[in-house]
Amino acid sequence: MTRISNDTLKPVPDGIEKPGYDRATVTVGIVHLGIGAFHRAHQAVFTDDVLAHDPSWGICGVSLRSPDTRDALAPQDGLYTLKIQDGGGETLRIIGSVVEMLVAPEGPKAVLARMADPATRIVSLTVTEKGYCHNPATGMLDENHPDVLHDLQNPAAPRSAVGFIVEALARRRAAGVAAFTLLSCDNLPSNGHVLKRVVSRFAELRDPGLAAFVADVASPSTMIDRIVPATTDADRAAIAAALGVDDAWPVVTEPFRQWIIEDHFPLGRPAWEEAGAVFVPEVSAFETMKLRLLNGSHSTLAYLGFLAGAETVADAMALPGMQPLIDGLMSEEVSPTLPPLAGFDLAAYRGALIQRFKNPALRHRTWQIAMDGSQKLPQRLLGTIRDRMRAGASYDRLVLGVAAWMSYARGLDEAGEAIDVRDPLAGRIAALTQGLDDPEQIVVAFLGITEVFADDLSRDDGFRAALTDGLSRLLSKGAAVELAAWQRPVR
Repeated sequence: MTRISNDTLKPVPDGIEKPGYDRATVTVGIVHLGIGAFHRAHQAVFTDDVLAHDPSWGICGVSLRSPDTRDALAPQDGLYTLKIQDGGGETLRIIGSVVEMLVAPEGPKAVLARMADPATRIVSLTVTEKGYCHNPATGMLDENHPDVLHDLQNPAAPRSAVGFIVEALARRRAAGVAAFTLLSCDNLPSNGHVLKRVVSRFAELRDPGLAAFVADVASPSTMIDRIVPATTDADRAAIAAALGVDDAWPVVTEPFRQWIIEDHFPLGRPAWEEAGAVFVPEVSAFETMKLRLLNGSHSTLAYLGFLAGAETVADAMALPGMQPLIDGLMSEEVSPTLPPLAGFDLAAYRGALIQRFKNPALRHRTWQIAMDGSQKLPQRLLGTIRDRMRAGASYDRLVLGVAAWMSYARGLDEAGEAIDVRDPLAGRIAALTQGLDDPEQIVVAFLGITEVFADDLSRDDGFRAALTDGLSRLLSKGAAVELAAWQRPVR
């Protein structure tokens, strides 16, 4: 079948929304590092909504590792389909905001040239937590990270997002061009501050003069929210049938979307507020709410659900005891730790999360959410546990989520079959836990990973005992039986 492209866009059925602007007039103003499914279902859609007002904000998407996205979308002129679905039905929309795609390992010179171009005023990122080359427990640059060491020695051919950013800033400084704004769109607390910190330290390691230039770079924090499961072959087939042309890599998502952004863009920005983005002076309170309520719950149900045999989030939510567990986690353990949110209906937000998790149309796999747990848990669960410990309050549900991660990350499911664990520390965890069956020994091995737990939790006797108790129940009874016990109002 013919592929979707600028030339084949016109015959697409009228009921499917198409770009409402002339793509020939769109020029690149944003370079986005990490052009995966989430970016294409979130920031690229907000940008698509406002390009008719100002076509100078087109996106150059950069893949830092694999050419797969470029190879899929380049023959389509960057066009792709957004499928929005819930239990009530679905809508299709063609997104055209991505007008250029580059693959960093194949052409670092082209990427750096685009980032150094004065027309580039924003460099945004969705590279996941591990892409920041930092210690997730401290938020500081990991100066021994292989990519950091490589990029310091090879500034013109970097591998990491941090290396590309600093070299591009060095070139702009040399050319007398103002620095672009850095815009992190990853699930990290104070993501803009984390990004600025690692970039500043990397620049300092290169050159004190460059570090002074980087010190003035704007790096607003953001809070993003939209569930984007992996695209399946069935999705591709159904979308092709509806379009009448093939789309090699559509994206699937839910109706809900949220983007809260600190408004600090010295070189300007798209009018994203016209697409529903909310600009605020300080995003941290909203960010903490989302990381702890949505992401913390998501990780907890993913690990417990996977261990209990649930393939998707909706399947996991249908397990006896899962909804009461997640309800209690959010309302009783997480919500009391949140900062004030004036005018925000927290109870309604929690209810909306439960309904989103139960959405049967989103085949969001628990295995997909379970990736990179060593990078995610410090932000999603461990910070909340620390706050509960300081308050002298219980954290039974939160610690069960951490115990479920430990069970999962060992690499064996409840039937003794191997799990394909995708995590930067997977090899180290496997070596530390190999041959261990005793829950207490397993917990001690995990707590030795101080870049996850830091010294305070690693040495806390009460936390270790709670983890050991939770892991003992999971290993002896299984996740499904443990979950079923949470159907009662009090455990």
